[in-house]
Amino acid sequence: MHDQSRLPTSPGFWRSPLRGTWFTSVLGLVLLVGVTVLFVTGLVSYAAYNPDLSRVNDMTPDKGVLGFYLFAWPSNPVWLYRFTQGLHVTLGVTLIPVLLAKLWSVVPKLFTLPPARSVTHALERISLLLLVGGGLFEFTTGVLNVQLDYVFPGSFYPLHFYGAWVFFAAFVAHAALKTPTALRAVRHRLRDESELAAPRPDAPTVSRRGALGLVGGGSLLLFLTTVGQSLGGPFRRTALLAPHGTADPGGGPIGFQINKTAAYAGITAADTHEDNWRLVVTGRTGTVRLSRAQLLRLPLHSSSLPIACVEGWSTADQWWRGVRLRDLAALVGHDGDPPDVLVESLQRHGAFRRAALRANQVADGRSLLALYVNGEELSPDHGHPARIIVPAAPGVLNTKWVARLTFGDL
Repeated sequence: MHDQSRLPTSPGFWRSPLRGTWFTSVLGLVLLVGVTVLFVTGLVSYAAYNPDLSRVNDMTPDKGVLGFYLFAWPSNPVWLYRFTQGLHVTLGVTLIPVLLAKLWSVVPKLFTLPPARSVTHALERISLLLLVGGGLFEFTTGVLNVQLDYVFPGSFYPLHFYGAWVFFAAFVAHAALKTPTALRAVRHRLRDESELAAPRPDAPTVSRRGALGLVGGGSLLLFLTTVGQSLGGPFRRTALLAPHGTADPGGGPIGFQINKTAAYAGITAADTHEDNWRLVVTGRTGTVRLSRAQLLRLPLHSSSLPIACVEGWSTADQWWRGVRLRDLAALVGHDGDPPDVLVESLQRHGAFRRAALRANQVADGRSLLALYVNGEELSPDHGHPARIIVPAAPGVLNTKWVARLTFGDL
């Protein structure tokens, strides 16, 4: 006969003395707060793309009722997206040791036999499967997206969006059932641990407090090696886990972080040469075509704004100079309150080569068609000959290599 204790379905297989109600409850309460913040900031990030404004912004066109909460994204304060998305990514990375420790602490329950003792028990096991699978899926795809490593099938946006709703629904159901027990366990240091504690534990080599300290230390290390990417500036050099895993490219006034280079986007010198490039602006009164020289003869304005991206990184405030979007709208008949605008790039392929901005973003005096940054002409990688820069907008909406602006209802 086989020794049943060698099978994971046997309670005797799990021998660690660390598992128990108190240990699991502490981890669970940390995740209760952390995952809730992750879910809310994730929804906020999705709203920042203005997906209900235009189809070109909507990366999940079949969202249906899941888009019930969407609202017009504001342009104030200028650091809004930088803060919310930085919090989302940094907290997500920081919680990884807590999530793994929590899964380790309850893994024996995943192998409990029989699989279902009743209909209620079966539903609980299914919700647990969705909870564990959804959590691993969301954290894994999130980390891969931060590193720009798209090895998963399909687009990140719908996968992460729908996965978040499945995971959070299971999370809420689980929290409703287990939070009262977890609070009692932490408050009264419960020792009735028959469900989670090993029946024949090995001798302890570390206390449960020590194990929690190890988990907390791992989270602190991940926090310190991630948070700098959201702060930008000199702090970025501390972000060893930042996208690309490198510091800011180059030096000088334009040596700040980028994701998409001109070469990657297929932008050639011929595309942006002053003899070839023209900005096409269309609106109520028709269309005008402007060379870069003609743009420079228009009133120029300056804005101090960061770039903040969905991957969690952001730059320090950069000093941009160019033509206000509302002034370009006025050139084609939109005096007073300007309308929404569709921005199109020279980039021929890839997501967000077209993007829509709301009327409130166009009307903001800090929203520019930028021609300079930090006193220097835009480099090819930063969007030469002209790029959009809008306060509080996700980086992908700050379109580079702009070719056309179409003002009006989208």
